[in-house]
Amino acid sequence: MKTITLPDALNIENGHPVQIFDYHSSREMSRQQIVLNQNTISFLIEGKKEVLFNNSALSIDHSKFIIMRNGHCLMTERLSEVNNYRSLLLFFNNESLARFIRDGGFSKPLQSDNPSVFSFKYDEFILRFVQSLLDIAMLSEDTQHRLLEIKFREIMWYLVELYGPDFLYALVEKNDDVTQRFIRTVESNQLSRLTLKELAFLCNMSTSTFKREFEKHYAESPIKWFQNKRLEHAHYLLQHQQKISSEIYVEVGYENLSSFIHAYKAKYGVTPKQHHK
Repeated sequence: MKTITLPDALNIENGHPVQIFDYHSSREMSRQQIVLNQNTISFLIEGKKEVLFNNSALSIDHSKFIIMRNGHCLMTERLSEVNNYRSLLLFFNNESLARFIRDGGFSKPLQSDNPSVFSFKYDEFILRFVQSLLDIAMLSEDTQHRLLEIKFREIMWYLVELYGPDFLYALVEKNDDVTQRFIRTVESNQLSRLTLKELAFLCNMSTSTFKREFEKHYAESPIKWFQNKRLEHAHYLLQHQQKISSEIYVEVGYENLSSFIHAYKAKYGVTPKQHHK
């Protein structure tokens, strides 16, 4: 699957600190590999959106919008009932964000391991704000860029007023420790059913490098490790939530019931049904 880099792939003029793009699509997209070169607010207008980063994941419909930190993610887009997908994208660079934080004089939160994506509900103010962005998109480029820098600060001040400034620091702060990022990606996605290629992408590694790194940290192959984690989760669901095999085999990453039963028996010495008895 080809990786898409945004906003570069949208063919909009680069070099501006804040940019917008009114994105439309009539085709669904599932776990597309996306590289965000800038922080992004996605004001979802039609359809549904799912994003998965190395340490966090969110799923929203058109009642919400999301803010994403620049980096690698997997993105899914679902069409609306009338087969449309639309999202107004507001891109802003780290310099704009850092300047806003500095000018605001906000207190830095103590939490350090922050998520890479946040969701917020629409209200009347936000809906009017989105409409104002659509109106600005009709103006000349020079006027657009002047107004967008003001609009960026407007939406940030509004969100800080409602939710506090913690999300700002989560967006601007980066953890460049490769080992910590790798472990966080693995541990956060042990039940997510991602392929090795997708996990490697979230870690910004090749698949072969990811495998070597995995065996170095976990002393076994990723396939075996993830299988054990999913079977342990299945064991928990059977024992503590009294679920049955047919209810959980897909949830724990198996395509059919027979392969799940076979793997479960190989690990625990009994079938899930015998476990219940």
